[in-house]
Parts: sequence; C-alpha cells; structure tokens
Amino acid sequence: MGHSITALFKHEAAGGVILVAAALFALIIANSPAFGLYQMVFDMPVTISIGAFCIDKPMLLWINDGLMAIFFFLIGLEVKREVLDGHLSSPQKVALPAIAAIAGIMVPALFYAAFNYHDAVTFKGWAVPAATDIAFALGVFSLFGRALPITLKLFLLSVAIFDDIGAIIIIALFYSADMSLLSLSVGLAGLCILFLLNRFNVAKPAAYLVVGVVVWAAVLKSGVHATLAGFAIAWFIPLKPTFDGSTQSSSSMLLKLEEGLHTWVAFLILPVFAFANAGVRFIDADVILLPVVIGIIAGLFVGKQLGIFGACWLAVKLGVAKLPAGVTWLQVYAVSILCGIGFTMSLFVGSLAFEGYSSEYLDSVKIGVLSASLLSACFGAVIISLARKKQEQ
Repeated sequence: MGHSITALFKHEAAGGVILVAAALFALIIANSPAFGLYQMVFDMPVTISIGAFCIDKPMLLWINDGLMAIFFFLIGLEVKREVLDGHLSSPQKVALPAIAAIAGIMVPALFYAAFNYHDAVTFKGWAVPAATDIAFALGVFSLFGRALPITLKLFLLSVAIFDDIGAIIIIALFYSADMSLLSLSVGLAGLCILFLLNRFNVAKPAAYLVVGVVVWAAVLKSGVHATLAGFAIAWFIPLKPTFDGSTQSSSSMLLKLEEGLHTWVAFLILPVFAFANAGVRFIDADVILLPVVIGIIAGLFVGKQLGIFGACWLAVKLGVAKLPAGVTWLQVYAVSILCGIGFTMSLFVGSLAFEGYSSEYLDSVKIGVLSASLLSACFGAVIISLARKKQEQ
C-alpha cells in the first residue's frame, strides 16, 4: 500500500510536468504556421474494419475515445483498490473527502451556470469546471508541498478520486448519445464474462484483455461514451492474488496492471491527449470575456476552492467529519485551490459537451480551462509554500 502510494506520487509529479510541456507545445504550434499541419494530423480519418463491423473516426477521436479509455481503466483500478483495500475502505477516512468532492463538483457548476444559463448551447458546458486534474494537482503539490503531512497528500488524492467518480457519473448521465440496445447488450454480456473470469480465478491477463476490447468496442457503438467501458472493466480485474500455474508464486493482477499502466498513462497517454486537445489560436483578446470562458474560470478558480474549503469547514464544525491527522486549515485551503486545476478532465468533458458544435465553443473551453488551471496552479503553489513554511517553523 505504502509503496503504491509513493509510486503514484512519483509518477503524477513527473507526469504533471510532462503534461504542461505537451500543452505548451500544442499552444506554440497552434499559433504558428504549422497549425494547418496540426489540424490535418488530428482530423486524419483512421478506419478499422472486421467483416461488417467498422470503426471510422478521425485521429482526435481515437485519442479521446481509445487512449482515454485506458486512462479511465487506470482510474477504475485505483478506485477499486482504494475502496476495497486502501485508505477509502474506512468510513471515517471517506467522509471528509467525499463531502469535499461533492461540493467541489456542485459549486463550480453553479458558478458556470450563473454566467451561461441564458444560452442553451453554452449551458451544455456546465460540468467542465467540475473536474480536477489529479496529475497536475499532485505535481504542483509534490513540487511545492514537500514536508507536509502524508495525510494531506492522501486527502488530496481522495478528493481527486471522488471527483473522478463524479465526472464519470456525469459523463454517463449527461454526455451519452442515442443508445443502441444491441450494442449495450453485447457490452453487458462481455462484463458478465469478465465477472465469470474473476469468479473462477482466471489468472491470464490476455483473457481479460480480449473480452475488454470487445466490451470497449460495443460501448463505443452503443451511444454511451467509450471511456466508461474502461472504468467498468477495471472492476472485474482480480485484486486478490491469483496463482499463475504454480503453488510457489502468486500475484495480484490488479496491482501489476496498475503499476505497469501508471508509466504509460503519465508519460504517454495524458501528454498525447493534452497535445491533441490543448491547441487553440489566440486570435482575439476579447475571447476571454465570452460567457463560457468566464464561467469556467469562475468555476474552477473560485468555485472549486470555495466549495471544497467551505464544505470541509462546515462538515468539521458540525461534527460530521474530522480533519486528517496533523493537517491545518491553511493546508486544507491550499489543497482546495489546487483542486481548481481542471486541465485533462475538464478539456475532456468540454470536448463531449460541445461535440458537433462550432469549434469556437471548444476553443473557449480550452482558453477557460488553461487560464483557470494556470491561476489555480500559481496561487495554489504560493499558498502551499506558505503552509509548508509554517509547518517547518
């Protein structure tokens, strides 16, 4: 458990730096003569067909629907481990981050709605500021929050996990298209097979991989967003040690997959997603005043910290929950600010909210998310550095 947490922070801290570099590179290219080539690459159609079955999507959607399904699969693995055998398995430890995450989703959405309630199209982006980027937030924490209590790191991680669960529920309920009952039935049958593989202690990852790909393809065709398949599949991966044909050695498939995927997700999948989705041209300075941009900045930078810190203070004062051991209110406030770094998840939700609409909406999402995440990262770094200095005194 301790080793996995340490490894997670190591990967997320370094991955956060790579994410920033990928986003900056995308912004530079988008505002250079190479923008046409950038667009051409991600608009390029990629087709896979087997008999009558065909998936035909541009490169950008292969990244958003395919690679990001692996990211959601990793989230599912982490959530399952933490809920069944980690620091989210105790009700006492779950209460405060769960309350904080719920408020951290609702309050930013209300801030966004306050600026966009009058427009049915822009209102579709209400969930964009509800998400937290765990890699970016933990990266800033690791860089500026050294020597702070491990319980504070775990609190940030717990809030981010609940936040991810909330984002997944929102995507399932509000950002899924017309559904195909046939495809959903195939996906459900695949999950049933995964359940049987788990129950019969099948220890071959290849068996789960083959069925998992079928489930992903079925969900992709069903109208439910394909990334949700990754999260669902993860819950059928065995957590308990499974014997691999020998009575002398056993291992947990879930832990091995989680450890192996962290590197690929942190250093390849998320940077590729950031590079593909963060490119936006800054043509008109007035774009910062658009309701979508203002709503996202207000939601992420103001709503997140107000919702999370306010909910924590109220929960503790009412006796519903307790602060983590050794954690001060200034440290909680610093973490609340860092949760305003939306980036990956916010860009992803934005791409779903305005799919099929003018590119101006998605450009507004990118500008709002990048601006709010930068504000939250900088302000959060200052406050968490101050909290660290007070801790060291």
